[in-house]
Amino acid sequence: MTKANQKAPSAAQRRERERQQRQQRLASNKNSQSQARNKGPKQRQSNQRQWLLIGGVLALIAVIIIAFIIISRQPSGSQGGPTQASSQVFKAVTNVDPNVLAAVGTGGVQNPLHTVKGPPPVLVGPTGKPQFLYIGADYCPFCAAQRWAIVVALSHFGTFSKLYQTTSSSVDVYPDTSTFTFSPSLYGGSLYSSSYIDFVAVETQGNQQDASGNYPVLQTPTTEQQQLMTTYDAPPYTTQDQAGSIPFVDIANQYITVGLSQGFSPQDLQGLQWQDIATSLADSSSTVAKGIIGTSNYMTAGICMVTHQQPANVCSTDTIQKIEQSVGKSAVTPGGTQIVVTGQLEAIIRREVL
Repeated sequence: MTKANQKAPSAAQRRERERQQRQQRLASNKNSQSQARNKGPKQRQSNQRQWLLIGGVLALIAVIIIAFIIISRQPSGSQGGPTQASSQVFKAVTNVDPNVLAAVGTGGVQNPLHTVKGPPPVLVGPTGKPQFLYIGADYCPFCAAQRWAIVVALSHFGTFSKLYQTTSSSVDVYPDTSTFTFSPSLYGGSLYSSSYIDFVAVETQGNQQDASGNYPVLQTPTTEQQQLMTTYDAPPYTTQDQAGSIPFVDIANQYITVGLSQGFSPQDLQGLQWQDIATSLADSSSTVAKGIIGTSNYMTAGICMVTHQQPANVCSTDTIQKIEQSVGKSAVTPGGTQIVVTGQLEAIIRREVL
């Protein structure tokens, strides 16, 4: 049958066909809308996860950067306890050029030595030599500055086995002052050796506070050491309001220093690392050298006056002799009476045998 013979759809058939087409279009639109609605939450959830991931990464990077900045600004020995000083720092502080020592002289520092009235018998140490007693604490910024001068001075009379560097407290005045510690637990009993003096160091407390704001106890002064502080860390050797303060240095009961000498302050060391300070000791015109070496030259003179001017190559220099004259000669003479501290911490009197 040819197309010409086909019958045209009736009006009813056309309406039915249009109705079916409308229903198909409606169904298709509903499916599309349903898929769009289902896709929306999933897409939003995916986008949220991506933004959360990006935000987390950025936050982590920010934390790392902040931590790096904080750590980089901390002195390297202030965290995690004392560390052994580098060979460069050790050499610079224990072998100061004699020409620099002479050029600095007193460095404009006021005499920190107080001559003990009397004077009492010479205080000697464990091996019977004149004792250089230091009492301080790791947290103390004034002790931190004083230790530099002590190391320079004592190096003229003997040898440090090594030095451990640390800082003063980060929450005290002059925070994080670069220094050394004399805490004996670090040195195994071999901090210093000398043919002329006995060096006795007492570091009473550490430099890191606990949750209660207290510093840990490192050492407790003996009864005799405490008595020395009560006697000499008081007027007329210091003011009443400064009595009992640290650092306290007793040079054989003949010369006393309490605190830092005027003209030298921990402020001079602020912001400086150990290498910075060590390097400055080679420059006689630097504020650091004037403070540290000026103070150490006074200490050297005090020690020379209790060792009977030994060793001669140290004590006979013009610089030390001039300082001795300004301080006043010690009453210590060969054959003088001495106080000896025995292993049992008893004070006994003996006559020096030369």
